[in-house]
Amino acid sequence: MASVAITMAMVASQFLEVGLNTLVKAATTNGMSKFVFVVYSNALALCFLLTSTFLYHRKVAPPPISRSIICRIFLVRVYCDMNGEFDCLRCCGSCAVQTLMYTGIQLSSPTLSSAMLDLLPAFTFILAIVSRMENLDLKLRSSQAKSIGTVVSITGALIVTLYKGLPITPEPLQEKPLMSWVLLSQKSNWLLGGFLLSISSFCLSLLIVVQVWILKDYPAELMLTTICCGFVVVLSTIIALIAEGTSKAWILRPDMELVAIFYSAMFMISIRSVVFAWATRKKGPIYVAMFTPLGMVIAIGMGVIFLRDTLYLGSIIGTGIVGIGFYSVMWGLAQEDNMVKENKNKNMTSSTTTPLLQDKSLHV
Repeated sequence: MASVAITMAMVASQFLEVGLNTLVKAATTNGMSKFVFVVYSNALALCFLLTSTFLYHRKVAPPPISRSIICRIFLVRVYCDMNGEFDCLRCCGSCAVQTLMYTGIQLSSPTLSSAMLDLLPAFTFILAIVSRMENLDLKLRSSQAKSIGTVVSITGALIVTLYKGLPITPEPLQEKPLMSWVLLSQKSNWLLGGFLLSISSFCLSLLIVVQVWILKDYPAELMLTTICCGFVVVLSTIIALIAEGTSKAWILRPDMELVAIFYSAMFMISIRSVVFAWATRKKGPIYVAMFTPLGMVIAIGMGVIFLRDTLYLGSIIGTGIVGIGFYSVMWGLAQEDNMVKENKNKNMTSSTTTPLLQDKSLHV
């Protein structure tokens, strides 16, 4: 039941991701400052998280947090700011990381953002092996399934993004201004946006691995997310003041800007960050990263159903390939979980039978 709950939560988070990308694109196109957006969204999320943390830990005291944990979290935040990475699960990342991601979306499109984030499983898989969080033994079927499934899933996601093929559904006579983003329009901006998004994807993989390291010593996702969000608010405010000063960029308009800020704060930074941290602690970094390619499939499905976008042959082929790769990795992870459970049962059986044999010999 726990595995099913984690899977459902991860799928739901991908729906939230697609919605945020669309809202951010719409808001920044209308002139909203990326720096101010990060400040306001994280500040509002901090209010939600502080309230939730207080209510949750009224009866259940959180585990004591050491100075070492605080220093590690702060160093990760500083490292992220210096290197311009995206986020550590939307909240545990730095303000500069989020700014980098939103800049890439503004220069390109939400579609390209999903495509670059599809590289997340590959980066995470490599970093997890290098950091010895995952074992790779190609003699085992589980390792073979994870390796092949990762490559297949990424291939399918790239096919969905870069190959259209024949239209399956009728093409609309007139495209909607907000949704008619052409991937290859403004080539220079598209290349720069893709470069920024690819960097953010790699750095996000690095931060997922680092978060596993922190969660091993402090397994309290809600408290950890709240602390991280507090750091982000302080750092993002400093950066936004330097970038924007006292300009009119800080004045919000009661339109798509407020919707994007509330959506990001409530659903992405507050809820999704806690869910990701929980899933990372329970299942590991590769499991979390493998849900990223599903975002592209969800984006296409929602576009066809709700926006009447054209469905192309490449989307169907790519979606099928993503499904095969995703199932392969999930099967490999499940096999490894079964192997761990079997080893634990064998150890428990051997530890319980040994004293019985010793007692029997004494009575004889």
